[in-house]
Amino acid sequence: MPRVSLSCPSLQPLKGLFITPAPGGLPSQPSTLRDADVPALFREPYILSGYRPVGLSWRCYVLSIFQMHNETLNVWSHLLAGVCVALRFGAFAVFRGGGVLGLRLQGPEGQGLSLDPASLPLVIYVLSSLTYLSCSTAAHLLQSHSELAHYSLFFLDYVGVAVYQYGCALAHFFYSSAADWRHSGIGEVFLPAAALLAWLTCASCCFAKLHYRRPYPLHRKLFQVVPTGLAYLLDISPVAHRLATNSWASNSAFPLHSLQVELFIYLHAFIHYRTYTEVQAKDNKDISDFDSDITWLILLLLCDWSPVRLNSFRVLPCYKVLSPIEYI
Repeated sequence: MPRVSLSCPSLQPLKGLFITPAPGGLPSQPSTLRDADVPALFREPYILSGYRPVGLSWRCYVLSIFQMHNETLNVWSHLLAGVCVALRFGAFAVFRGGGVLGLRLQGPEGQGLSLDPASLPLVIYVLSSLTYLSCSTAAHLLQSHSELAHYSLFFLDYVGVAVYQYGCALAHFFYSSAADWRHSGIGEVFLPAAALLAWLTCASCCFAKLHYRRPYPLHRKLFQVVPTGLAYLLDISPVAHRLATNSWASNSAFPLHSLQVELFIYLHAFIHYRTYTEVQAKDNKDISDFDSDITWLILLLLCDWSPVRLNSFRVLPCYKVLSPIEYI
């Protein structure tokens, strides 16, 4: 029988424990592994290769951001989206007089500092967006370190998602809601209900992650989809009410809002349908099969970029609620 290098399965992961400097100055990264060479917790269905060894130093996982592996696009999609959102909001804050954290460099008399409360919901939304993007980046980049790190980082990821949900609700309530909607039954309980659903989303996702083991049953998905879907329907209700009760010709923001909602719903449904059909066909995927991930990257950028633009600039002049904000 011919001899093979994998005669002792434990030797391959140990190669990653010894990092030698590469000619360019950065340490060389250990080779990625097949799915059979990593614990079941770290495997993804129908992803056969590209897994990083478990138990390396934190430095190795940080440097793996420059390596091609099964989490590469997940890491870079969240990271680049966060950079784009931060730069876009920073440009608005610096060049359009929005101030930073609601502070203006000049007060009503032209000197000193003044607090602009009308900009605070926008700042909270941007910070919530950056929070969930940062948590997701850290989770996908570092989760292969150990089982404890895997669960802890993805729990942190779910916390970031919940924070982002409430940040969206806050921005929609103060910038996108009509007066009659705010005095309706939904409007009066909107913010407490949004906070409750954000907590429920985080709690249910954490429960599903901890309780079920791979291969995950289908009903595990319900713990993630149902509370997230309910939160989305509630959080988008101020925008939906505006779109349904106003003439689109009266404001150029309405088509942009509608486009954002449709992109989120249709592309999200397409990605989940594509994943379902791949599972039914039992297609074996490698790390080079990135078409669904690229679609998700585009969707992620649009859904994070659009609210910053719509809430920051004068495409929504009729949405001012707290006090006048300085738009373009």
